[in-house]
Amino acid sequence: MRATFLPFSPPLIGEEEINEVVDTLRSDWITTGPKVKRFEQEFAAYVGAPAALGLSSCTAALHTSLAALGVGAGDCVVTTPMTFVSSVHAVEHTGATPVLADVEPDTLNIDPRRVAEAIDAARARGLRVRALLPVHLYGHPCDMGALVDLAREYHLAVVEDAAHALPASFDGRRVGSFADRYGVPVLSCFSFYATKNLTTAEGGMLTGPAELIDEARVWSLHGMSRDAWNRYGERGSWFYEVVRPGFKYNLTDIQAALGLHQLRKLDAFQSRRREIVRRYSEAFAPLEELTLPAERAGAGHAWHLYVVRLNLERLRLTRDEFIEEMRARRVGTSVHFIPVHTHPYYRERYGFKPEDFPAAMSAFRRIVSLPLNPRMSDADADDVIEAVGDIVEKFRR
Repeated sequence: MRATFLPFSPPLIGEEEINEVVDTLRSDWITTGPKVKRFEQEFAAYVGAPAALGLSSCTAALHTSLAALGVGAGDCVVTTPMTFVSSVHAVEHTGATPVLADVEPDTLNIDPRRVAEAIDAARARGLRVRALLPVHLYGHPCDMGALVDLAREYHLAVVEDAAHALPASFDGRRVGSFADRYGVPVLSCFSFYATKNLTTAEGGMLTGPAELIDEARVWSLHGMSRDAWNRYGERGSWFYEVVRPGFKYNLTDIQAALGLHQLRKLDAFQSRRREIVRRYSEAFAPLEELTLPAERAGAGHAWHLYVVRLNLERLRLTRDEFIEEMRARRVGTSVHFIPVHTHPYYRERYGFKPEDFPAAMSAFRRIVSLPLNPRMSDADADDVIEAVGDIVEKFRR
């Protein structure tokens, strides 16, 4: 057994990030300034996006995207129950109605067949379906081909929740690069929260078509005209006009200072994540008590999370008891996620029942997220493998 507790997903911050933050603190710019601009440009180049906008969170990116698209009261957005609530909160904050579609049994991403059914059902209720909001769960990209076909057929926009999906890819293109290449507008929303593959402590990025990013930029800072962003620079003016009822969602140079170096390290971080994934999958493959994460052909998995499903019919304990057994062995785990439709707010507001989305509920009762981060040593990974194997052996039917 380990001598110390293994945290689930701590950040990996180096001297380069620390020095860049100190440089920022000693400069004239600590809020949105030149380092945010550099970070936006370098991030857009990395994912292959036409334009990028740094924001305070992925939630902010989702909300700003929907506002920039004009989504509001009387509209609806189709999304998944298998996500963190921020995905659906963003729809709720616009005054639109979130419509949920069940997930695929293997990837747990939103199922395009269920999306088509949800669109038709919403339209039959008199709702204006305006957008699809797929979530690239755990870092595995959704079936974007099928989803953009639906978006074209029904004249919808697509807002990707890519919080887990840096640097995921679909059919050879990085998530974040789709923009309008599929013939429909695609906005991509990334998270830089402390546990993510790239962190700025808190923060996010929005990528997409340049004209929509320009509109989102206005929404993201109080709805002030674009010139207002430069009002404290050498050539700036005190004058500004408010043209939208906007938000306060801007990224700061302190956060961008972290992001600039995290971005340069991202490929090395991902290489280490994949090494740990290989180690896990080779060790767990013989265990019939576990179902391992899916990775489809043509999908470039970002491996933000490594989520196993317990085959409970082969075990003499519940998922929650498994987590407690892992904790007793000093290994941190988590669950991603509690389905949205089971939370009291959404259950009571929209009358959802657990059985409304059977694939999501079946998975939820069995999923466990194991530690996966580039700070882990081989010995750490082996400790996780040993703990899982020991529990399976002890509680095998």
